Amino acid sequence: MKRNVPVEKGKEYTLAIQSLGISGEGVGKVETFTVFVRGALPGEEVRVKIEEVKKSYASGRLLQVVRKSADRVKPICPIYEDCGGCQLQHLDYMAQLKMKRQQVIDAITRIGKMPDAYVEPTIGAVSPWNYRNKMQFPVGLEKGRTVIGCFARGSHRIIDTKDCHIQKQGNNAIVNAVRDIAAQLHISVYDEDRHTGVLRHVVGRVGLGEELMVCLVTATQHLPREREFIKLLRAKLPNLVSVQQNIQTYHNNVIMGRETKLLWGKPTILDRIGRLKFHISPRSFFQVNTEQAEVLYRKALEFANLRGGETVIDAYCGTGTISLFLAQKAAKVYGIEIVKPAIEDAKRNARDNHVKNAEFLVGDATRVMPQLYRQGVRPDVIVVDPPRAGCTPLVLKTFAEMKPERIVYVSCNPASLARDLAILAPFGYYPQKIQPVDMFPQTSHVETVCLMSRENRGFNICVPQ
Repeated sequence: MKRNVPVEKGKEYTLAIQSLGISGEGVGKVETFTVFVRGALPGEEVRVKIEEVKKSYASGRLLQVVRKSADRVKPICPIYEDCGGCQLQHLDYMAQLKMKRQQVIDAITRIGKMPDAYVEPTIGAVSPWNYRNKMQFPVGLEKGRTVIGCFARGSHRIIDTKDCHIQKQGNNAIVNAVRDIAAQLHISVYDEDRHTGVLRHVVGRVGLGEELMVCLVTATQHLPREREFIKLLRAKLPNLVSVQQNIQTYHNNVIMGRETKLLWGKPTILDRIGRLKFHISPRSFFQVNTEQAEVLYRKALEFANLRGGETVIDAYCGTGTISLFLAQKAAKVYGIEIVKPAIEDAKRNARDNHVKNAEFLVGDATRVMPQLYRQGVRPDVIVVDPPRAGCTPLVLKTFAEMKPERIVYVSCNPASLARDLAILAPFGYYPQKIQPVDMFPQTSHVETVCLMSRENRGFNICVPQ
């Protein structure tokens, strides 16, 4: 062990918790050395046992809360301590919202180097429980019993989950029905070590009118006793409208394979964001918190400040949800996405919602956007909702070279947002409004909508050729 590290694995220490980390763990210090403690809260004094020591930090197991935070509450979920699905049930919801705002502030200040940027208070959910319209749980065996649920923290041990408090009740009903039927019909469970068995995951979706979709992910081409399985599902789930099978034969941790078969009912279910309806298939991307998704998209629309005559580019459009929201107030919207099936879904969603001023294009934004520019397209606004890793510098440079008046950046990761803001600053784009939205109550995740506008500070910006 390094001599300048003041903690030792296996030993106990008392420390004060100063803040929360990005995964919801408490952050304290021994001397000046950082220690992460899952379950500890800011303002608390705790006793911990060091379990891991790295060069610049350590992690410890919470043994005792010596002095308790006023924001500490009792988790309502009986398996919360073991389950890895939630991280913040022990923190009062109003305090969760403050913590998520602070998470954005810290990233913008430390990574983005923008200490003067103001971050608005987090917009919370009307109900912070039973909000997830989609679940995907692994299936396993424990002492000969079929178990379905979340993985335990930091492992692949499945915590049997019968009433997840962040899932819509329809998804909980699906889990319990599939567990009972799989046991009753003696459907073998997938063993990831031996690569044997049938049932790997259960994917459930809840749509409009509480309609249910069940997708059984199997390691085999055929589902044993398929007709009996469907009959029993229909008996147990009165709102069931779709049963599908996804085939995942690869020996990896990817949940779903490329092939999906409709076993019974409809190929999609419907859901709604605002006045827009969306067909959702088992593999479709759709925000898991429908109510807060509308809040997020309306905020993006507000920041875009459309008056009816603007041209908008949605650079990571996915299945077109934000694009169609923007099209309600823009003259023209171009949605770009590198995943072809997502673009096909976006086109269908546009047709179903009778949106005629949105055009969807397959390809890399760094190639498609310069092509649009050469064709005479001059975006007034660029909207971007990238993956968790954020945008590449080349994508950001491409945005700047098209010289939009505004860039609206929707982010699921404050760290990558802050990094990308710092990259855009030399091109003359600076954050004007930063709004966190709580899409995932009881977890450490936070979404952020950021408005950037162009300021003339003497930077030479190239026009794409």
